[in-house]
Amino acid sequence: MRSSSVENRPVSYFLLVWVSLVTVLFATGGAVAAEPSNTISELREIGKAFAKVAEQASPAVVGITTEKKVTQEYSMDRQPFRDPFFEDEFFDYFFRRSPRRRSPQRRQPESRRLAQGSGFIISTDGYILTNNHVVEGADEIKVTVGKDKPIKAELIGTDPESEVALVKIDAENLTALELGDSDALEVGEWVLAIGNPFGLSHTVTAGIVSAKGRKGVGLAAYEDFIQTDAAINPGNSGGPLINLDGKVVGINSAIISRSGGYMGIGLAIPINLAKSVYEQLVESGKVVRGWLGVAIEDLTPEKAPFFKLPENAKGVLISQVFEDSAAEKGGLQRDDVVVELDSQPIEDMNTFRNRVAMQRPGTKVKIVVMRDGKRKALTVKLGEKPSDEQITILGSGASQKLGLTVQNLTGDLAERLGFEGLTGVLVTEVDAGSPAAQAGITPGTLIMEVNRKEVKNTREFSKAVEEVGAGGTVLLYIQDQYYRRFVVLTIPHEQP
Repeated sequence: MRSSSVENRPVSYFLLVWVSLVTVLFATGGAVAAEPSNTISELREIGKAFAKVAEQASPAVVGITTEKKVTQEYSMDRQPFRDPFFEDEFFDYFFRRSPRRRSPQRRQPESRRLAQGSGFIISTDGYILTNNHVVEGADEIKVTVGKDKPIKAELIGTDPESEVALVKIDAENLTALELGDSDALEVGEWVLAIGNPFGLSHTVTAGIVSAKGRKGVGLAAYEDFIQTDAAINPGNSGGPLINLDGKVVGINSAIISRSGGYMGIGLAIPINLAKSVYEQLVESGKVVRGWLGVAIEDLTPEKAPFFKLPENAKGVLISQVFEDSAAEKGGLQRDDVVVELDSQPIEDMNTFRNRVAMQRPGTKVKIVVMRDGKRKALTVKLGEKPSDEQITILGSGASQKLGLTVQNLTGDLAERLGFEGLTGVLVTEVDAGSPAAQAGITPGTLIMEVNRKEVKNTREFSKAVEEVGAGGTVLLYIQDQYYRRFVVLTIPHEQP
């Protein structure tokens, strides 16, 4: 039936269909040809935008080299021009009649070790932001602007807790970068990283913002990193992460990698965090932070019902209020759940800590808590954050009963004690007769884990021990000058 019906149709019908098909094909072909042209044009515009930002920003990006004095030991019997083969123990064993005696060691005159990084100018009179680890422990800092010769820089101040440092060169009328708003940055937004990877000056890479609010990396006490897939490599540290408006939104700081090289995950310090650090370093050369005086933890679905809240509730649970602290004076209580700070929602402890720490001591903040399932608004005047050692004493009576004092492991201490590449807290004092002393722990021991969990700073250590409580036992994983081992300590009960 179908074939017959076609046969009975007039020729004019087929002519009309043919003409229509040809018309459609030409129209479609034109559209297909036009589409790549439009795409290429758009790509060219994006490339021009990158080029313009790079051209404007690059003059403000500098190279930083640091020098640090070190001493080396060498054998007194080592002679110049001697073949290293004949120094080998294999040669000694098979060809010498008696084993070669170990010669005494001598200290070689001080030499210098170079480190390289990046930075960027933020004022026309020579203030430069960079990373703390770029300049930490340096005896001399030199900055290279453009193709000029390196010039000495003054270290204005560092803040290891945020990984930010500020240096200054004696110059005027410099090109400076404008600081943007990292809070307004969106995931998926284009960004450029400019720096000196492997000493290759003014290298520009492009990518997007992959994520925001990355924490728990172990690079700093206050972590709120921007994650980007713009290529970052050794030497990029301290350089700017820039948006398409040419404004700095972050300080490139680190990569997450299994190979040691770039694998698509770069981390940058949000510029809003760096701003408050910069302002204080310019003003006084040091950073003081606001402090509430509470121990906090994230509210989980398992915990929420115990505080008369739904399982999907978000907030930060106050597990302890320190005596005579700003929190106690402001009316905060244990078991309060913080849900707002200055009208901004609070969903996790990292965000809460960072926002409090960015405020100056004496600042009044508005805090909304859920107390017994009901909202309560409080105004608290922040105190000044004490040192980590003081916080340990305030917040961890149980850890004191172990009979030891700990401090954060800095890069300089790690190098001096042979703990490079490790994380943990360093034992600085051990009380005679204490559980720690009885277990053979000595000053200089590195505590890397408590109860099979890594501890990266004194706060984490204190919290881990405090959770056990008096009468309980803690399993410490330690590294001393000889080897790594596990140690079990029992926290004594309080005496009546």
